[in-house]
Amino acid sequence: MQAAQSGITHRNMSNTNVETVTSALDRVKLALAVLVIVAGIVAFSVLADKPAVVRVGIFIGSVIIAAGIAWLSEPGRRVISFGRDSYNETKRVVWPTRKETTQMTGIVFAFVIAMGALLWIVDKILAWVIYGLLLGWK
Repeated sequence: MQAAQSGITHRNMSNTNVETVTSALDRVKLALAVLVIVAGIVAFSVLADKPAVVRVGIFIGSVIIAAGIAWLSEPGRRVISFGRDSYNETKRVVWPTRKETTQMTGIVFAFVIAMGALLWIVDKILAWVIYGLLLGWK
Protein backbone atom coordinates (compact mmCIF):
# COMPACT_ATOMS: atom_id res chain seq x y z
CA MET A 1 0.00 0.00 0.00
CA GLN A 2 2.83 2.40 0.81
CA ALA A 3 4.48 1.81 -2.59
CA ALA A 4 1.28 2.87 -4.37
CA GLN A 5 1.21 6.18 -2.50
CA SER A 6 4.84 7.24 -2.64
CA GLY A 7 5.85 5.88 -6.04
CA ILE A 8 7.12 2.70 -7.57
CA THR A 9 10.84 2.13 -7.98
CA HIS A 10 11.96 0.80 -11.35
CA ARG A 11 15.40 -0.38 -12.42
CA ASN A 12 16.83 0.88 -15.69
CA MET A 13 19.85 -0.38 -17.66
CA SER A 14 22.41 1.39 -15.44
CA ASN A 15 21.05 -0.02 -12.15
CA THR A 16 19.93 3.34 -10.80
CA ASN A 17 16.56 3.87 -9.19
CA VAL A 18 13.92 5.73 -11.14
CA GLU A 19 10.96 6.87 -9.09
CA THR A 20 7.63 7.58 -10.74
CA VAL A 21 4.69 9.53 -9.37
CA THR A 22 1.80 7.16 -8.86
CA SER A 23 -0.29 8.91 -6.24
CA ALA A 24 -3.31 10.55 -7.85
CA LEU A 25 -3.10 13.45 -5.41
CA ASP A 26 0.57 14.06 -6.28
CA ARG A 27 -0.29 14.02 -9.99
CA VAL A 28 -3.05 16.56 -9.42
CA LYS A 29 -0.69 18.79 -7.41
CA LEU A 30 1.99 18.69 -10.10
CA ALA A 31 -0.55 19.31 -12.87
CA LEU A 32 -1.94 22.26 -10.91
CA ALA A 33 1.59 23.66 -10.50
CA VAL A 34 2.14 23.44 -14.25
CA LEU A 35 -1.21 25.13 -14.89
CA VAL A 36 -0.29 27.98 -12.52
CA ILE A 37 2.95 28.56 -14.44
CA VAL A 38 1.08 28.45 -17.76
CA ALA A 39 -1.43 30.95 -16.35
CA GLY A 40 1.48 33.22 -15.37
CA ILE A 41 2.89 33.03 -18.91
CA VAL A 42 -0.53 33.74 -20.43
CA ALA A 43 -1.06 36.68 -18.05
CA PHE A 44 2.36 38.04 -19.00
CA SER A 45 1.34 37.95 -22.68
CA VAL A 46 -2.25 39.19 -22.26
CA LEU A 47 -1.28 42.13 -20.07
CA ALA A 48 1.03 43.62 -22.71
CA ASP A 49 -0.39 47.10 -22.10
CA LYS A 50 0.55 47.03 -18.39
CA PRO A 51 3.97 48.13 -17.08
CA ALA A 52 6.75 45.55 -17.31
CA VAL A 53 7.13 45.51 -13.53
CA VAL A 54 3.53 44.34 -13.10
CA ARG A 55 3.85 41.68 -15.80
CA VAL A 56 7.12 40.33 -14.42
CA GLY A 57 5.71 40.43 -10.88
CA ILE A 58 2.70 38.36 -11.94
CA PHE A 59 4.94 35.83 -13.66
CA ILE A 60 7.33 35.55 -10.70
CA GLY A 61 4.33 35.25 -8.37
CA SER A 62 2.96 32.38 -10.46
CA VAL A 63 6.33 30.60 -10.30
CA ILE A 64 6.45 31.02 -6.51
CA ILE A 65 2.89 29.73 -6.11
CA ALA A 66 3.63 26.78 -8.43
CA ALA A 67 6.77 25.97 -6.44
CA GLY A 68 4.71 26.01 -3.24
CA ILE A 69 2.13 23.66 -4.73
CA ALA A 70 4.81 21.32 -6.08
CA TRP A 71 6.60 21.38 -2.71
CA LEU A 72 3.48 19.94 -1.09
CA SER A 73 3.76 16.78 -3.23
CA GLU A 74 6.03 13.82 -2.49
CA PRO A 75 8.31 14.49 -5.50
CA GLY A 76 8.61 18.10 -4.34
CA ARG A 77 9.69 16.98 -0.90
CA ARG A 78 12.26 14.66 -2.49
CA VAL A 79 13.65 17.55 -4.56
CA ILE A 80 13.93 19.73 -1.44
CA SER A 81 15.65 16.88 0.41
CA PHE A 82 18.04 16.33 -2.49
CA GLY A 83 18.90 20.04 -2.55
CA ARG A 84 19.51 20.07 1.19
CA ASP A 85 21.74 16.98 0.95
CA SER A 86 23.65 18.49 -1.98
CA TYR A 87 24.24 21.71 -0.06
CA ASN A 88 25.52 19.76 2.95
CA GLU A 89 27.81 17.75 0.67
CA THR A 90 29.38 20.93 -0.75
CA LYS A 91 30.28 21.97 2.80
CA ARG A 92 32.34 18.78 3.16
CA VAL A 93 34.34 19.34 -0.04
CA VAL A 94 37.97 20.27 0.45
CA TRP A 95 38.45 23.17 -1.95
CA PRO A 96 41.92 23.92 -3.37
CA THR A 97 43.79 26.94 -2.12
CA ARG A 98 44.42 29.95 -4.36
CA LYS A 99 48.04 28.84 -4.84
CA GLU A 100 47.00 25.31 -5.88
CA THR A 101 44.41 26.70 -8.29
CA THR A 102 46.94 29.07 -9.86
CA GLN A 103 49.52 26.29 -10.23
CA MET A 104 47.02 23.90 -11.84
CA THR A 105 45.82 26.63 -14.21
CA GLY A 106 49.43 27.28 -15.22
CA ILE A 107 49.99 23.57 -15.83
CA VAL A 108 46.88 23.41 -18.02
CA PHE A 109 47.98 26.45 -20.06
CA ALA A 110 51.48 25.00 -20.49
CA PHE A 111 50.04 21.67 -21.61
CA VAL A 112 47.73 23.37 -24.12
CA ILE A 113 50.62 25.40 -25.56
CA ALA A 114 52.85 22.31 -25.75
CA MET A 115 50.15 20.24 -27.46
CA GLY A 116 49.43 23.10 -29.88
CA ALA A 117 53.12 23.30 -30.79
CA LEU A 118 53.37 19.51 -31.18
CA LEU A 119 50.31 19.38 -33.43
CA TRP A 120 51.64 22.30 -35.49
CA ILE A 121 54.99 20.51 -35.97
CA VAL A 122 53.26 17.22 -36.91
CA ASP A 123 51.03 19.12 -39.36
CA LYS A 124 54.05 20.77 -41.02
CA ILE A 125 55.92 17.46 -41.26
CA LEU A 126 52.90 15.68 -42.77
CA ALA A 127 52.33 18.55 -45.19
CA TRP A 128 55.99 18.38 -46.27
CA VAL A 129 55.82 14.57 -46.68
CA ILE A 130 52.53 14.58 -48.59
CA TYR A 131 52.95 17.68 -50.73
CA GLY A 132 56.75 17.84 -51.04
CA LEU A 133 57.83 14.19 -51.32
CA LEU A 134 54.79 12.25 -52.53
CA LEU A 135 53.05 14.74 -54.81
CA GLY A 136 56.04 16.85 -55.74
CA TRP A 137 54.30 20.17 -55.14
CA LYS A 138 56.50 23.02 -54.04
